[in-house]
Amino acid sequence: MTSRLQERLLAIMDRKNHWAWAHLRGPGLTRDQLAVHFRHEYRVYVRDFPVLLARVLGQSPPAAVRSALAENLYEEQTGKLSLGVAHPELFLEMMDGLGIPRVAIEDESLPLEPEAHTYRALLDRASASPPWVVGAAVLTIFVEGSVHERAELLGQRALPPIEEALRVHPMVRHYGCPPERMRLARAHRAVEGGHRRDAWEMVLGHVPDEGPLADAVASAVAAAHAAWMEYRDAVARAMGLRPAERTGAP
Repeated sequence: MTSRLQERLLAIMDRKNHWAWAHLRGPGLTRDQLAVHFRHEYRVYVRDFPVLLARVLGQSPPAAVRSALAENLYEEQTGKLSLGVAHPELFLEMMDGLGIPRVAIEDESLPLEPEAHTYRALLDRASASPPWVVGAAVLTIFVEGSVHERAELLGQRALPPIEEALRVHPMVRHYGCPPERMRLARAHRAVEGGHRRDAWEMVLGHVPDEGPLADAVASAVAAAHAAWMEYRDAVARAMGLRPAERTGAP
């Protein structure tokens, strides 16, 4: 059984879904459209995710939490628990495989949508402001988590072997990214199971099931979800997609 706080958080994660995923999981997007999507993902949180984690770690949480955050940070920044390459670099390696110039992703002169800046500002505030557990919840449960969180916690999400998963990955299947350039997916498969357990343990183990701190954590994750939905709407708009075009859930 889940605790009350965990159920509140899972109810939010159940809604971490967006209509544009159907387009990203299927064929038909141009390289320019893909570049818009990936440029926003990279500059809003992928590139600086180790920095965001470090801010939470710097708030001196309990020792066990420090260890979990430090391990996550170490992997994100160095990749030395998996493939030996930082995750932001593995992300850019996927861009190489897609034939998207790195400058189209990294160039700071290319504007981001206003909602992207709003979402990033929320992540900055959450990661830098006490109490540490609020930032930990926003980053490790919401940002790193997915709509499949409940199924994963219940052991009900069966994943295919990694080679099969790469073969049918939309970026490989529809957009020609060589599987060898999809090492980010390999790294995630290698470490994310442990990171998901750590995320829930560090939050639920240090927050009473009810009360002001539980409310603060749930409210912060709900705010992150709302800002993320607006951010994803804005990126879809910049890609030239509209909700009426959606073809199904991811």
